[in-house]
Amino acid sequence: MSLFGSSQRLGVAALLLAFSNLLSRLMGLIRDKVISWQFGAGHEADMYFAAFVVPDCINYLLAGGFMSITIIPLLSRSFQENPQEAWRFFSCVVSWFAIASLVCTGLGMLFAVELTEFVAPGFTYEQKLRLAFFMRLILPAQVFFLTGACFTALLFLRRQFRVPALTPLIYNGCIILGGLLLPALLLLFEPEASFQEMSQKVGMTGYCLGVSIGALLGAFVLPLLAARQQALPLTCCFSHPLLKKFLLVALPLMLGQTIIMLDEQFLRIFGSMLGEGVVSLLNYARRIAQVPIGLVGQAAAVASYPFLVALLTQGKEQEFAQTLNKALRMGLCLIIPCAAGLLACSWAIITLIFQGGRFGAAESTACVPLLQIMLLAVPLSMLYMVLVRAFYAHGDTITPAVSGTLMTALAIPVYYFISARHSAMAIALTSSLSIGLYILWLFAIWAKRYGSQALHGLGRLSAILLCLAAPATLLSWLSLPFLREMLALSPLLQALVVLILQGGLFLLLFVPPALWLVPELRQSLLRFRNKS
Repeated sequence: MSLFGSSQRLGVAALLLAFSNLLSRLMGLIRDKVISWQFGAGHEADMYFAAFVVPDCINYLLAGGFMSITIIPLLSRSFQENPQEAWRFFSCVVSWFAIASLVCTGLGMLFAVELTEFVAPGFTYEQKLRLAFFMRLILPAQVFFLTGACFTALLFLRRQFRVPALTPLIYNGCIILGGLLLPALLLLFEPEASFQEMSQKVGMTGYCLGVSIGALLGAFVLPLLAARQQALPLTCCFSHPLLKKFLLVALPLMLGQTIIMLDEQFLRIFGSMLGEGVVSLLNYARRIAQVPIGLVGQAAAVASYPFLVALLTQGKEQEFAQTLNKALRMGLCLIIPCAAGLLACSWAIITLIFQGGRFGAAESTACVPLLQIMLLAVPLSMLYMVLVRAFYAHGDTITPAVSGTLMTALAIPVYYFISARHSAMAIALTSSLSIGLYILWLFAIWAKRYGSQALHGLGRLSAILLCLAAPATLLSWLSLPFLREMLALSPLLQALVVLILQGGLFLLLFVPPALWLVPELRQSLLRFRNKS
């Protein structure tokens, strides 16, 4: 009962989600390490990553990733006014999402072959058939993600964060197990074959099955069980007075396909036009670049959103601006050194995590500059995760959606006519520039509409942190050739030692002056020490 029923305060919730994100990112890296070891940066891995384009677009179309943002404010007010009507409204949303996800998933599976023409225009006909097979295995996961998102939103409203924190762990665990268990089980029927031979024979099929199984267990079954521990009087309902208001809030998120949402899909679609392995390399680089965003931004944004909504509901706009400013400043203090440290140690990180098996030194060398380019947009991406929820807390889903869609429309011709005709580095640069410009544009809109109180001091703080991080990053990176020449070790051991030395040099050059010049950093470390 304590696992499913108890609620958590903001600080505990943030730590819980941060720890969950840390484990989830670690499991995600383990998953990608296994994939890169077995399949490297080849066609099979390219098709697996490309198979997520259509399922992810269905999720975006139905605003599944924004369920908590759209429904929590309406449910919160409704429960305060009339709990019985609130449950009817919740049942209505669940019913419609179940129907919509089933219809979209069914259409995606039916027209999977035709959709591959848009998903991977650079693939051959045989590769597109294989891609369609993978898509049909992965698509059912969206039914569980989208319907389960309703129950997860209810748990967030109740300030129950433990079960949502388990969701990504179960999901990633099932993918890894699916990829490893399927060839192992088939060995029972072909005992003369080796595990590696069987893995190459079945390819990424087990991983695709693991996606749907992980979504069923982690994103649907577990939140449903947790929600049922307290009141959950669900009924089959398709109409409610609040449904129209919900759709008005959610519709911009459904129709507005922002550059943030479609960035990963663009890497896959346009990467397929540059030949074998490009989709995989871009995916591996993006996975590493997203780690600090997930650790610093996602936990704080998700955990703080219900509390920001509560402040606005109570009319405490001054406290709202102060809380938002504090969240943005604390996030900057963590994300800039994290991104700079990853940039300094990028070769060692890529080599240590991915190199081995079918992923060789050449693939590591090609992946490093992609990671470095993507890291440039990481600090702004973290700020976006917090800022966009401030827009949503005000009930404004239109501004981020419309401005993000306009940036998408501007980015597509650049991707197609320039980046996809040159190199993977050009695609990565287009990604970082389009994301950065969109987020800066969003900050300008916020300042004009809501004032600059919530943004006070962010520019100065960013400048200080960047000035402190730049020499530490540069010197750490310049030390790489000398360290590699001195350390005549195996590639993985060499990468580990280089990572320790480069990381130590970065910390030595950055931390002392940062603690002296940036009070927020000292406060973050003291708060973490006190809570631990």
